[in-house]
Amino acid sequence: MRRLRNIFMTVACLLAAMPALAQTGGGSSSSTWVPIGAGIGMGIASGFCGIGEGLAALGATQGVSRNPGARPLIMTMFVLGLAFIESLALFTMVIVFAKVK
Repeated sequence: MRRLRNIFMTVACLLAAMPALAQTGGGSSSSTWVPIGAGIGMGIASGFCGIGEGLAALGATQGVSRNPGARPLIMTMFVLGLAFIESLALFTMVIVFAKVK
């Protein structure tokens, strides 16, 4: 199982590096930095979305443990909050695809 995970991680790293290592035909211009900036922006947005989702899960877990009777309302608000948090990453990905050609 560990070997299979290592193989998948290696393939994922190689696939992620392909666009970064691609060469352009022209000289250097400001448009060559757009994909790099978009990738960094997507990474930052995804990282903060992960932190936000973790904090939301922490709050929901603590809320349910303190008041088990409020579980349905807490879970509804938790799922709604996760949807809003995840939409940030999806909007960022749409912008990346729109800007990077």
